[in-house]
Amino acid sequence: MPGIKKLLTAVAVLFSLDGSAQTFSLEQVNDSLSYLTLTTEGQVDRYLLPYPTLRWCTGDVNGDGREDALVMVVKRTRYDKRLLPRLFTFQQVNGHVRPLWLGSQLGGILEDFRFVDGQVMSLQSTTDGRYVVMTHKWRKFGLGADQILIQGVDKETALKVFLEK
Repeated sequence: MPGIKKLLTAVAVLFSLDGSAQTFSLEQVNDSLSYLTLTTEGQVDRYLLPYPTLRWCTGDVNGDGREDALVMVVKRTRYDKRLLPRLFTFQQVNGHVRPLWLGSQLGGILEDFRFVDGQVMSLQSTTDGRYVVMTHKWRKFGLGADQILIQGVDKETALKVFLEK
């Protein structure tokens, strides 16, 4: 594809409940423009992400048996004008990429995330310079806090907890 500079991290090949293969990939065009691409049975759908993307992965976020895509972007929101990392989740609907949840905040300032054991694990900083590691589960609409693994600690301590699981 013309203009595509690099393919970020990896391509995830997934299988839906009916056994059909679906593949999510993230194409980074430049520092502030990416496409989340879904390939299903030869059909390709692209979702424009006009923001810097920091990380992405896949996992069944909402527990419906299908893999979803999780993307950490940097942007402002309607209610929070700070340029900060936000977590977006996407799903496959009839061969198309569709937003599942476009999160404005998980609590603190999102520093990093992982998808582990059916949950989103987040590393967050607080306004006083401390760190929190939390798990989040899908609620009826969006991700909700599930468990605080550690809080009020320095970054090094929080990273150890974040990376150990």
